[in-house]
Amino acid sequence: MASAGENKDQSYLERVEKIDFFREKGLDPYNGRFLRTHSVAEIKEREVDFLDKDIEVGVAGRIMALRRHGKAAFFDLQDSSGRIQIYAKKDVLGEEKYLLFSKLDVGDLVGVRGPVFKTRAGELTVLAKDLVLLSKCLRPLPEKWHGLKDVEVRYRKRYLDLIMNERTRQVFFIRSRILKEIRTFLDQKGFLEVETPMMQVIPGGALARPFKTFHNALQMELYLRIAPELFLKRLVVGGFEKVYEINRNFRNEGISTRHNPEFTMLELYEAYSDYQGMMELCEELLSALVLKLTGSYEIVYQGLKVDFTPPWRKVYLIDFLRKKLGIDVLEASLDELRNKAQELQIAFDDKWDRGKFVNEFLEKVVQPELINPTFVLDYPVEISPLAKAKASDPRIAERFELFIAREELGNAYSELNDPFEQRKRFEQQLLKREAGDMEAHFIDEDYIEALEYGMPPTGGLGIGIDRLVMILTDSPSIREVILFPLLRTRLG
Repeated sequence: MASAGENKDQSYLERVEKIDFFREKGLDPYNGRFLRTHSVAEIKEREVDFLDKDIEVGVAGRIMALRRHGKAAFFDLQDSSGRIQIYAKKDVLGEEKYLLFSKLDVGDLVGVRGPVFKTRAGELTVLAKDLVLLSKCLRPLPEKWHGLKDVEVRYRKRYLDLIMNERTRQVFFIRSRILKEIRTFLDQKGFLEVETPMMQVIPGGALARPFKTFHNALQMELYLRIAPELFLKRLVVGGFEKVYEINRNFRNEGISTRHNPEFTMLELYEAYSDYQGMMELCEELLSALVLKLTGSYEIVYQGLKVDFTPPWRKVYLIDFLRKKLGIDVLEASLDELRNKAQELQIAFDDKWDRGKFVNEFLEKVVQPELINPTFVLDYPVEISPLAKAKASDPRIAERFELFIAREELGNAYSELNDPFEQRKRFEQQLLKREAGDMEAHFIDEDYIEALEYGMPPTGGLGIGIDRLVMILTDSPSIREVILFPLLRTRLG
């Protein structure tokens, strides 16, 4: 199949000649509006309303298969809801229309009007009384039997992937429904959906390296947001007690089957709550979502049986690591943590603090064991600069992460609302940044000032939408659930 910049093959040139044929006949090969009366799915669902009742339907879509038999032909028409067979007959269409039909190819977009009937083989079919070319396809579609299976081509040419692969279309239909159900759930709980800036003077809300951009008119450097957190919490200060945003975040980090630099998050905040309240909300939201989508609490993800039946398991991180590693990661010296990292074959930097080691131990020895939904609670404050510390132990933050099928899916805090402590945490982060940690926080003076007006005790929750869709569609890679994932520029 030719691509931009390549010489056009013979098939392409033949299709261009057919365009000339249509134009010589005074017909536009790239037509305007076609009045559709029904989708393919509607016709199939309501076939008894159409059969043998001389009711004409108007359907439109792409020709996916074409079988010619002299003065008659069958072809499969596909729209976004499914496929249906079309019967084109010379003595029904008329000689001139049938001549035009003879110039059609697989891939062309057409509109058809006619009654619905069943063939002798029992296949639901539309008899074409009128047929209109709506858009000529110049490039042959991928070969019918093998479809489009090259992963690189599927991601780069998602439009072809969507045309050829029903599985791909279903993934994105399910993704849309997941977002709809989340919004419905939160709206019914009294949450307000809001939008916050994607371009920020100071990036904050997560430990991540940002992308930079430049605003010409204002002559100022800006950052693409790594999280909406600090703006959403400003809204809580302002009196919006329940807010959420389904947002695009941008993080200048590696690309893998689990990471895309541009990704979608659900982030929500509830005043007068805490991380325990977020745990309850998260469990209710996701278990209800799975039940509504699948009719069951149990799903299979990449061969793993995952049971979403509440209540979900809770694991305390420090206790779990003590059992797995044989050391108390809060009491151990940095040298002991380094020795344990070497033992586990974890590459580390001499500048790592306790929190960095704990996070790596979590990924290495805890995460692989977490199949059913599990809340991992109470993280070191060093890696939780926006979370409230436990009154019983200021070294530990009131924070949890949610793991499902060995994937980290969510993150939640009791939000830090003490402006003095928040400034101290930001200053500690600034020291890390000055020491070379480009994922550390900036100091956001405006956010601290907002806290000085008083933020109520608040619980905050973030859920990775892309990973959630991966799990609920049994997709092995994040690229399968993002319509246009970022890819390296193709060379040559």
